[in-house]
Amino acid sequence: MDPEPMSVELRAPAHLVSRRAIAFWTVRALIGWIVIVGIQLVILIASGSTHHRWVNVLILACSVLLGAVHLIVMPRWRYRVHRWEITRTACYSQSGWITQERRIAPLSRIQTVDSERGPLEQLFKLANITVTTASAAGAIKIHGLDSSAADRIVHELTTIAALDGGDAT
Repeated sequence: MDPEPMSVELRAPAHLVSRRAIAFWTVRALIGWIVIVGIQLVILIASGSTHHRWVNVLILACSVLLGAVHLIVMPRWRYRVHRWEITRTACYSQSGWITQERRIAPLSRIQTVDSERGPLEQLFKLANITVTTASAAGAIKIHGLDSSAADRIVHELTTIAALDGGDAT
């Protein structure tokens, strides 16, 4: 952990998530766009040769264009925004891409630390961490971490929480 004075302030965290998160977010979004375009193709084929077929073609073309822009912009934008940091005094996170959220939790308020890896995240060797605190605002979530870094962070935060000995309230 980084040495710092005992002050806790809301600021941008220092560390980016894993670069593999870009590919993960792209593939995850691609799956959704394949479903959307696939449904539209089925509708287009089923509509036969009606005189309103051009509407279905236009909707399909717009979906393909919107999907392409989304797949190019979103993952890279998220990568630039998503950050995390663990210091001697606090856990920092920043996430989002359209709506961005910055969170901080003093380490003395940590109640539980969880790690999660879905099947697609396992394929990309990524993990997510959820730090539950005694806050009404809810847990801090850090997505897109390298699996080994996530394991290290979970161990570090769990050790710190256990040393406190209190109930984090």
